[in-house]
Amino acid sequence: QVQLVESGGGLVQPGGSLRLSCAASGRTFSVYTMAWFRQAPGKEREFVAAIIWSGESTYYADSVKGRFTISRDNAKNTVYLQMNSLKPEDTAVYYCALDPAARSGRLPAGYDYWGQGTQVTVSS
Repeated sequence: QVQLVESGGGLVQPGGSLRLSCAASGRTFSVYTMAWFRQAPGKEREFVAAIIWSGESTYYADSVKGRFTISRDNAKNTVYLQMNSLKPEDTAVYYCALDPAARSGRLPAGYDYWGQGTQVTVSS
């Protein structure tokens, strides 16, 4: 089994920055995809960013391109999401997810493992 634990959420003013972390433990895979999703109240879960482990491939939702950066520390089995120039519409619960098949998916159903989520609130 795999466990994912997010951290780093909180309250920030518009234009500010936050860095989210997701640490994986338990069963590991040689190649896999880790991603960030978010879900605001009353809305569907939305893809944010992903990285294919042990590779150089990253991809992002159009709404966060140029503002968010996904990165990894393979030795620590940890993925990060650096969020800059935050907007009120970025407010959501942010979830870490893992796809053992290492696909470049943007849909929640393509991911087998999920963290508990961390709240990000952008407000003045």
